[in-house]
Amino acid sequence: MKVRVRPTELRAARSPWGRRSGSPAGCCRTRALSTASEPGPPAEKKEERKKRVLSGAQPTGILHLGNYYGAIKNYVDLQENQDAFYTIVDLHAITVNHDPKELRESTRMTAALYLASGVDPNKATIFVQSQVRAHTELTWLLQCATPIGWLERMIQYKEKSRKLRRVEEDENEDEEVKRKSRESVSTGLFTYPTLMAADILLYRADLVPVGEDQKQHIELTRDIASRINDKFGGRKWKKRGGRGGRVLTIPEPYIPPVGARIMSLQDGTSKMSKSAENDGSRINLLDTPKQIETKFKRAKTDLFEGLEFGNPERPEATNLLSIYQLATGQTKEQIVSECGSMRWSEFKPKLAEAVIASLEPLQSRYNELLADPAYLDGILKEGAEKAAAVADQTVTDVKDAMGFVV
Repeated sequence: MKVRVRPTELRAARSPWGRRSGSPAGCCRTRALSTASEPGPPAEKKEERKKRVLSGAQPTGILHLGNYYGAIKNYVDLQENQDAFYTIVDLHAITVNHDPKELRESTRMTAALYLASGVDPNKATIFVQSQVRAHTELTWLLQCATPIGWLERMIQYKEKSRKLRRVEEDENEDEEVKRKSRESVSTGLFTYPTLMAADILLYRADLVPVGEDQKQHIELTRDIASRINDKFGGRKWKKRGGRGGRVLTIPEPYIPPVGARIMSLQDGTSKMSKSAENDGSRINLLDTPKQIETKFKRAKTDLFEGLEFGNPERPEATNLLSIYQLATGQTKEQIVSECGSMRWSEFKPKLAEAVIASLEPLQSRYNELLADPAYLDGILKEGAEKAAAVADQTVTDVKDAMGFVV
């Protein structure tokens, strides 16, 4: 089902970077910067240009229907009207213990899934984060301008710290367990918000699709950009012989106008999630037909007669009918007319058949891409070269403004 991009709504959205967070108290009060007297970066021509969108995906290698209909389909549409940069953020994946072989495989798998889902390298720039060295260079420059208190307030770090304190304070806990718990919190976990800020600021992104779970990170990114601009940019930079004006572009959060919300197959009130322990709660994009049939057969339902949308007492009915609507492209009215009088035993096989058919082209293309790693790596290399051309200019600007010899 084709989703059309409407004018930007500057509200929080969903991002594949994904953790839940709130607003950081006291650290995110971004000031509006005047651009009338301070020109923007020279890397972009002054002629009308498309808005630049930046989104990152963790290389888990596991994407499900919720990711596909809730986010990826929108990214495919954004590439038609925006200057889209999509990156596989593998540097974020090593803030926790990881298997090197799995990381390499899942990075290629995630890239292949995005391409198979319709991301077009002729329309969007798709690349692997670690293949553009400017990410780590800008991260260090931003870290040196970011107060430590801003990072201490980030939710993920606070959650990890609380868990660590609980283990440390447990008198009955084994010392070896305490040691492993201490070692599980890396420096990278503490500083990774500045890496995420660098991901965004490197490409002078105008818009970043984010959700409530990432709103805090965008606020931090905006604060860091404002701090760099205020401290090193403008007339001060000009007086030092630099370009002057804004050093970094301050991004806006963006919400796609339509984003399907797919819920768990085991709980119609909870989102479908790749982190859920029960694999039966989600339909993965690479599930086999047999797996899909089994998962829908075991999906939670109710004892009401007939099928209907929108009944708050029947969240599972709404969820499964919504999946069928997305898989077939029909309207709610058409689906109610076709399926409203069905029993679950009749509807579930029909739903499985529709989802299997909708995923078949994606899975076929995915297998073709993985069967030709040279082609896939070539696309990622080309994307990295294009991304590096933009990123390197940004790093040069920041270094020049901060007083480095460039």
